Amino acid sequence: MPEPSIARGKGEPWYRDGLQFECTMCGNCCTGPEGVVLFTPDEGRAMAEKLNLPLAEFLERYARKVGKQRSLREKTTEFGNDCIFLDRNSIPGKAVCGLYEARPEQCRTWPFWDGNLRSRKAWEDTKKHVPCPGMDKGPVHDYLQIRVALERDKAEGGSWPR
Repeated sequence: MPEPSIARGKGEPWYRDGLQFECTMCGNCCTGPEGVVLFTPDEGRAMAEKLNLPLAEFLERYARKVGKQRSLREKTTEFGNDCIFLDRNSIPGKAVCGLYEARPEQCRTWPFWDGNLRSRKAWEDTKKHVPCPGMDKGPVHDYLQIRVALERDKAEGGSWPR
């Protein structure tokens, strides 16, 4: 049986009516098996500025090469491979980004990535396997907001490889 949003109009995505998401600061999207958090040169400069570091020092301390791109480094913790900027200590019981205002687009668009939006099943699988307790909770992000995030994801090379 097709999902209701698809049944209304041919070609309409299953999330046409929007999706709920609210970050719970669990940190699950920022940890797990080895992954990559890709960033552009402009994002690298913004992160370096946020840390009051010269770009070269930021790249040396906090980034690694992945092919022709750069990714944030990770640190091994009891939870898995945490992003180098995931802070589990400042707020008891929460995991927060130490670079939140300057975080890369990859982080800004979570969970509205191409791979997560391919189908309702893909969304549900992500919700279970990351796991992300904020998916299907909180405010509704309308179709336009989701499409903007999805286009940003695709502009950066498709579904993020985290």
